[in-house]
Amino acid sequence: MIVGFVKETFPGERRVALVPAVLSSLTRAGCEVVMEAGAGLEAGYTDAAYTEKGVRTMGRGEVFAKADVLMQVRGLGANPEHGRDDVDKLRRGQVVIAAFEPLTAHEEVRAVAGSGATLFALELVPRITRAQSMDILSSMATIAGYKAVLLAAGALPKMFPMMMTAAGTVKPAKVFVVGAGVAGLQAIASSRRLGALVEAYDVRPAVKEQVQSLGAKFVEMELDTGAAEDKGGYAKEMGEEFYRKQREMMIRVVAEQDVVITTAAVPGKKAPVLVTEEMVRGMSPGSVIVDLAAERGGNCELTKAGEVVIAHGVTIIGPVNVPATVPFHASQMFAKNVTTFLLNMVREGKLELNMEDEVIAESMVTRDGEITHARVREAMGLTPAAAGSSS
Repeated sequence: MIVGFVKETFPGERRVALVPAVLSSLTRAGCEVVMEAGAGLEAGYTDAAYTEKGVRTMGRGEVFAKADVLMQVRGLGANPEHGRDDVDKLRRGQVVIAAFEPLTAHEEVRAVAGSGATLFALELVPRITRAQSMDILSSMATIAGYKAVLLAAGALPKMFPMMMTAAGTVKPAKVFVVGAGVAGLQAIASSRRLGALVEAYDVRPAVKEQVQSLGAKFVEMELDTGAAEDKGGYAKEMGEEFYRKQREMMIRVVAEQDVVITTAAVPGKKAPVLVTEEMVRGMSPGSVIVDLAAERGGNCELTKAGEVVIAHGVTIIGPVNVPATVPFHASQMFAKNVTTFLLNMVREGKLELNMEDEVIAESMVTRDGEITHARVREAMGLTPAAAGSSS
């Protein structure tokens, strides 16, 4: 079985799907690996580092033609403009494993289905214990949470730690993290390492203990949060009345902060607005907001994706594709996730798609010209798939 990977074409994307360190596990499983020349350079991995591990380099078209399994960081759905250049290179029965944004990229899902390729969207890997090592969302969120703190520290006209100097005592910065998922917890930990006083809030009261274990204060609000989490561990979209009450309670908390880092996102949905212009107006001049939900519309009312906005004296940063700004380690983590995912389907050098395996069944989006995934079909307004197809 031939596994291939290519250079990413999404603007600003510096990650690569496979790194040299994971190749030995693929070759032990009976896989041959081919790559587009230069695919790993922007992430810090030279062609020589790959060829030393037995990888063959070739042109992009040849990789598509030879690969039985194609690994990408961003499949067509997550790279709709430049990814279309590769659609004609896909073939029936070829397996594509990538981040794809299938719940919103409907036309792109149809295009891959039309090619006959079998698509696995890594965002759909279920959050179960066995699949933790395949979870790209958690891996990339870890990087985003870390980098958000560095962005905030760079823009804040204050230092994070308390310092006692001959010139007087410097008070520590106050940081408020909204959303205590993987990105939020990493933001808390990184802020604490820099010496800030940290508070955090999440609609899921179950994360209180995790927040406190990192040395932060958990902000409690009197809200009904019983339906805030789905069975997969992801935050669920709440009603507008819930968000309205939440915003009212957050006004005072936000006004006291030097830095607000927001991380609240709902898969396949627009991000909820949690920080209003009124809240921004109440913050001290020089304060900073880093909105990690910028690509989904933003948790702050004034966020503009990919831009830095200054409003009412507050700097509002809307970073996009944050993991690509730390491409070496982001690629390392992604490669481990995607390799583990693939090896779960490999037996004696051959691919076995066991649809009784929930990891395989719940992440498969297309197969043999059909869109097989129930949630994707529902999002696209299609009738349920026939019995025996993916869940």
